[in-house]
Amino acid sequence: MKWLTMTAALVLATGAMPSTAALKAGDLAPDFTAQASLGGKVFAFSLADALKKGPVVLYFYPAAFTEGCTIEAHDFADATDEYHKLGATVIGVSHDGIEKLNRFSVSECRSKFAVAADEDQHIMKAYDAVLKLAPKYANRTSYVIAPNGRILYEYTSLDPDRHVANTLAALRKWSAAKR
Repeated sequence: MKWLTMTAALVLATGAMPSTAALKAGDLAPDFTAQASLGGKVFAFSLADALKKGPVVLYFYPAAFTEGCTIEAHDFADATDEYHKLGATVIGVSHDGIEKLNRFSVSECRSKFAVAADEDQHIMKAYDAVLKLAPKYANRTSYVIAPNGRILYEYTSLDPDRHVANTLAALRKWSAAKR
């Protein structure tokens, strides 16, 4: 848990705590398009197009190939079949360039879901997912967005351990309510 120790030291040194996302359940999710990679292949990801197929799990992470982000990517990859059963698309977003994400999408995401490049942070800023302690990076924030474009759920924690379980639970609750 080296990543957690480093984060805790930064929080204690600055006296600041990571803030929660400003966008809450019921808010309209900002639309975006971005260059993304799935299995090392670059394509244009469009939130609007993905929502036509079903809900979207949009997760922000600080940086590809770091310990916590690798754990989280593995967790999302392992749960991809569950997301698909619920009709959901998963997309990860970080400030990393597309060349780095091509490698990350194959190795850490195991070619199971796409990751998008947000080098100018326009997506992070629109979703209030900039890490206040280190503004170059995204905060670890997950959103579940309904096909109507409304946010169903948001969760912010630098600890990667609950993001998959929490977003799956939110999708299951939404799916059960639709019946």
